[in-house]
This record gives sequence, structure tokens and C-alpha cells, in this order.
Amino acid sequence: VQLQASGGGLVQAGDSLRLSCAASGRTLSRQTIGWFRQAPGKEREFVAAIFRGGPNTYYTASVKGRFTISLNNDKNTASLLMNSLRPEDTAVYYCAADPSIILSSIRVPHSYEYWGQGTQVTVSS
Repeated sequence: VQLQASGGGLVQAGDSLRLSCAASGRTLSRQTIGWFRQAPGKEREFVAAIFRGGPNTYYTASVKGRFTISLNNDKNTASLLMNSLRPEDTAVYYCAADPSIILSSIRVPHSYEYWGQGTQVTVSS
């Protein structure tokens, strides 16, 4: 699976962005999709995941209620809608996919087989 992330940009606090992760080579419909982010000088951290095509979704505490992960099977694309953005959300965001990851591992970056390139999200105060 080749993943292509897009949609990042420079926004102000309180604004919204939608990140997209377009897949080619294999359907995403039964895969677990994860979004991770990495700020300068920090480790890559889990943001959100949709497990094996849905409907169950999972979020890190700091984005729960603000971010929504979804999967569009028709377009073979995953999205991360980010509302009420904060300066601390600033990071490079990555999408990842894996066909066989177990639920207990969805927050662990190295558990995912496929990765897209990152897209920069910068939130100014």
C-alpha cells in the first residue's frame, strides 16, 4: 500500500483542517488506519485510529472531542478532521495502515506496516 498524506497548512488557533490519506495498491476497507504526529524534538505520538475499517475509533486524550478520523471506502481515503486547533497541535502528521494489527498495538508506531509521508500542521496563537 502506498499512502499519500495531504491537507496540512498554517492556521490560527481555533481553526479547522482536514487531513487526507489517499491509498493506492490495496484497499483500506479492512485495514487499521492510524494518524500520528511528531513535533520537533519529540517522539512520534499516536493521535487517532480506526480499527479494521471501522466503526470503532480511538483517540489520544488531548484530541478527543476535537478530532474525527474517518474512512471513505469509495475513494480509498482516510481523513482526519481537526477542529478547535491549538498551538500544541503543531507537528508533522503521518498516516499509517496495517492489515493485521491487533487492538492493543494501535497506538504503537512500529506496529504499522505502511506509512505515508508527513504533512506539516502549524497552529499559530
